[in-house]
Amino acid sequence: MKEDILHNLKIINDRIRKSCEKSGRDPKEVRLLLATKTVSAAHIKTALENGQTLIAENKVQELKEKYEELKSTPHENHFIGHLQTNKIKDILKYEVVCVQSLDRLDLAEKLHQKLSAEGKTIDVLIQVNTSAEESKFGVHPDEALELTRKVSEFSTLKIKGLMTIGLFSAETEKVRPCFKILKKLQQQIISQNIPNVEMKELSMGMSGDLETAIEEGSTIVRVGTAVFGARVYPDSYYWNEEGV
Repeated sequence: MKEDILHNLKIINDRIRKSCEKSGRDPKEVRLLLATKTVSAAHIKTALENGQTLIAENKVQELKEKYEELKSTPHENHFIGHLQTNKIKDILKYEVVCVQSLDRLDLAEKLHQKLSAEGKTIDVLIQVNTSAEESKFGVHPDEALELTRKVSEFSTLKIKGLMTIGLFSAETEKVRPCFKILKKLQQQIISQNIPNVEMKELSMGMSGDLETAIEEGSTIVRVGTAVFGARVYPDSYYWNEEGV
């Protein structure tokens, strides 16, 4: 399994590098985020001990289960699932440094309250539903600027950019409009010069469409199964709010 993971990492990193070169971008501008849902801590450590530094979970329960085994291995932990407000304390306890899935004001308010009480700050990305699919979480593109303005008023939340889950399609050109929407929103928000807001990160693109995402400006591509292998559960299990 170790050899498989290392082989797969090389393939993905080569794809990122070639996509950047083709797009005239510096490969250092694009980070590989390993989506580690259902992946054992041992397999995650294999990746972390071989040049990878950025991982993310979709479910708080998995964050808890793997924390002790991974904490001594240097890495940066993001959260990319739909976060319920009653799980905020766990996000902080298990040292998540960025919540990529901030998509509503009540979550921002609760995060701010908890962070204020603990004297902490956290990085966040505003999640945008660019595919107009009801199954997806994320703020509507037309409401993203206003949500960003409101979240920017919370001093504990450091807005670093935007995140989207593109259209689930094997045809990458059908996914491209989702990435274009996010890039356009980024530029629109930058033009507003909102205090406490950075727009340096665009978290978009997965294993099937990372080249397209990089062409459209992605700075973080999220890859799981293409590195660690197929999962037992379908994607719908991980985007479901229940049990998160």
